[in-house]
Amino acid sequence: MLNKKIENLLKSNKKYISEKNEILKAKVYEDAVNINKELIELLLSDGKVRETYFTEINGVLVFDKQGFLNFLESKDFLPDSYTAFKNKIGLTDRNGNYLSDNDDVVLSFPYKDCVLVGGQDKDDQKREEKMYNEILASEEISTLFSPKVLTNIKRFGKISSQSVSQSISQSVSQSVSQ
Repeated sequence: MLNKKIENLLKSNKKYISEKNEILKAKVYEDAVNINKELIELLLSDGKVRETYFTEINGVLVFDKQGFLNFLESKDFLPDSYTAFKNKIGLTDRNGNYLSDNDDVVLSFPYKDCVLVGGQDKDDQKREEKMYNEILASEEISTLFSPKVLTNIKRFGKISSQSVSQSISQSVSQSVSQ
């Protein structure tokens, strides 16, 4: 019954009707998210809709935006599938709200207070992962993050390899001559 009332209300406004005389669900949803004045006035014009999606607080009507959006997403309103569930795939919380719609999502990692030691050698692939706890192994962690000195560096180019010190001196002499 409420579905038909809202459907008729929306059909009374040309903004929400397609050329095929179907309700533009995406436009209604967008206007509900943005709390469009025209949509709110349309919803307030019917007593049952007003009673369902508006609450009076100290003489001011407050729109239940989330409740109305849930109604729009439900298959009871403009069904386009043979299921009673939303036509959307994703992770939900216990209340059925999608995590992508929520700003409070945190990826909880059990070793947040640890540093993972990694390497680039083939030998490093075979060893077990080492994790240093920030409190228990603070000295090892500070050693890992301290600046390093690199020696015997070679720069490989298109033609040949040369040591970095030669490369730097050539670059400096070229920039000075220009």
